[in-house]
Amino acid sequence: MKRVRLVFSGSGGQGVITAAIILAEAAVIIEGLNATQSQSYGAAARGGATRTDIIISEEEINFPGVTSPNILVCLTQEAYNQYAAVIRPGGLLLTDSRSVTTAKKTDAKHIGLPLYDTVMERIGKPIVYNITMLGALIGITDIVRPESVLAILKERIPPDFLAMNQRAFDLGLVLGAQYQCRL
Repeated sequence: MKRVRLVFSGSGGQGVITAAIILAEAAVIIEGLNATQSQSYGAAARGGATRTDIIISEEEINFPGVTSPNILVCLTQEAYNQYAAVIRPGGLLLTDSRSVTTAKKTDAKHIGLPLYDTVMERIGKPIVYNITMLGALIGITDIVRPESVLAILKERIPPDFLAMNQRAFDLGLVLGAQYQCRL
């Protein structure tokens, strides 16, 4: 992995920005890579469009924005409609199969996973939806090691909620592992 450009997108309140921060911190603090993370919000705090750009690189990063991601994660139909066209040819498009119906032809590997349904069925609390998504992404790719993300979760998550977040991450890893691919 020389450089990976990611966009996580969804709606406010889904935790895509938190997931991006955790991923960037795992890359920098634990794995010694370079990373940037930036975000933009829609007009509404909750329910409005949310996008976060992450770049992880072995080399210096000169510009933090992502115009053509290797990996695009869309958790809502609105996010998919808005960003599907920008994915880099040969990239990875990860969607929640409950919320996103793909219609556009993209030159990307599309993986639709039942992220939200799995969280609700196995944990019953949507607050860890973002961590399940992050686990699925790590299960699919080799961006960072799972133990690096877990180390950051232990630092960021209050002790009372850590076990639930670890379980959500593990659920995502299992969902994603069946689709492993190298970037």
